[in-house]
Amino acid sequence: MSCGHAVSPESLTLWCRSQLDQGIYKFRCPAVGEGTKPCNKQWSYKEVRRVAVLSVSEMRHFEETMARLAAADFCDIQLCPQCNTNVVRKDLSNLCVQCTICTADKKTTYQFCWQCRRKWNGWDPRSDRCNNDGCANKDLQLLQTCPTISLPDVEGATSCPSVRACPTCGMRVQHNQQHCKNIHCPRCQVPFCFLCLKLKSECNQTSSPYKICVGGVAPRQTSIPVWHRK
Repeated sequence: MSCGHAVSPESLTLWCRSQLDQGIYKFRCPAVGEGTKPCNKQWSYKEVRRVAVLSVSEMRHFEETMARLAAADFCDIQLCPQCNTNVVRKDLSNLCVQCTICTADKKTTYQFCWQCRRKWNGWDPRSDRCNNDGCANKDLQLLQTCPTISLPDVEGATSCPSVRACPTCGMRVQHNQQHCKNIHCPRCQVPFCFLCLKLKSECNQTSSPYKICVGGVAPRQTSIPVWHRK
């Protein structure tokens, strides 16, 4: 690779696919460089495509997934349930969204629910749900009902929810139960403590990465942070 580290085409394909499955579309070399510091040099997709010898179907999967993930980094996008075109949500606190294409075609306002992707029912604006039966925030339900885990390498870290919402961007993340309590969010790349949900820099001021936080394990989250992109 351009960074000087060697990898087989098959290993590169599998590794990059696993990165995409985790919501990571910028490929960085995972090899250990000098000492214990990772290389972390970014590989261009052109280089990955050449070295991995991707098939036509693999290229299509990579490119479509990368485009979707990149778009999600800069705006909130959802398919309109009526016409299947991409709609951008400008007000992240309002689930009621208008499709301009359907509105123009039908010559009447067409609004749908960002959460359940059905025609809007009820008053707006609303940030919790519409009045359609079964409309619920699946991510929030998961945060409330997921099983608990322990972090064997962290002293005193037991009974922690296995799924957390990143305190910066709200993406659902899980800890692999290895090494320290801090993780990097794959979407916003901000490191935070999986136990107390504080930013890594703040948590490290009062406790070690391998010891329980001063305030203990933060309770299950009752809301999902909204990412205010700069």
